[in-house]
Amino acid sequence: MPALKGKTISRIHARDQFDCDGCRYQFSVTSGTIMHDTHLPWWKWFLAVYMMVESKKSVSANQLSRTLGIAYRTAWYLCHRIRTALYTPHALMMGIVEVDETWIGGKAKGQANKNKNKSIVAGARERGGKVRLEVIRSVDRTRLRDFINKYVGRNADALFTDDCVAYGDLSNAKRRHESVNHGDKEWVRGDVHTNSVENVWSLFKRGLVGAYHKVSKKHLDIYLDEFEFRFNNRDNPYIFRDAMKELMTADTLTYAALVA
Repeated sequence: MPALKGKTISRIHARDQFDCDGCRYQFSVTSGTIMHDTHLPWWKWFLAVYMMVESKKSVSANQLSRTLGIAYRTAWYLCHRIRTALYTPHALMMGIVEVDETWIGGKAKGQANKNKNKSIVAGARERGGKVRLEVIRSVDRTRLRDFINKYVGRNADALFTDDCVAYGDLSNAKRRHESVNHGDKEWVRGDVHTNSVENVWSLFKRGLVGAYHKVSKKHLDIYLDEFEFRFNNRDNPYIFRDAMKELMTADTLTYAALVA
């Protein structure tokens, strides 16, 4: 929505719109939001957002379709528009940060093809704080370090990982890096472990099985954005309000861009 040139507005009751007295630009309360071109009633948007952020494992498009009484394709598009809007950038993680990676996706027959239909997701969790998740192309030093540099502060107190050789030495003058050797069945050594971030994988995978059943590689990052928002606001009593605030400022995801 363009910046209005006047300081007063008039109301067009017949069209449920407003009119800028300075430039005569007409707009509604949804102008400039992802709901500006919607044909759905507002209450269906509000209920969809509430169900997605208040459910521990979220809800599927099929369930929203049944609850809201709308077509499955409409519900699927609605879910993805909300998920995309829930992406919220955060400051670099500090304190003690755990980093790990996991495989997400279906199974293929044969040992040689066991990861053929899977995606790799890297995760970083600040002890007692937020989590960041992102799909990466492979588990190699370049991509893992790009992920860590993107989300973990160089002045963090400590960085804990497993014994994957791709991490290398991530310590610096202010940040220590230690790892646990899962290959030798070492899970905890003092305060060094990756149990917190591994709990995130467990919760996300239960959501995949219990709610979605199947997620495509193409849209996995969007599902991760939704999960991140819900996890990072797990103790927020105003999670629904804050989710609606994100929808008011998010860019619009067109259907053509979603299915391209």
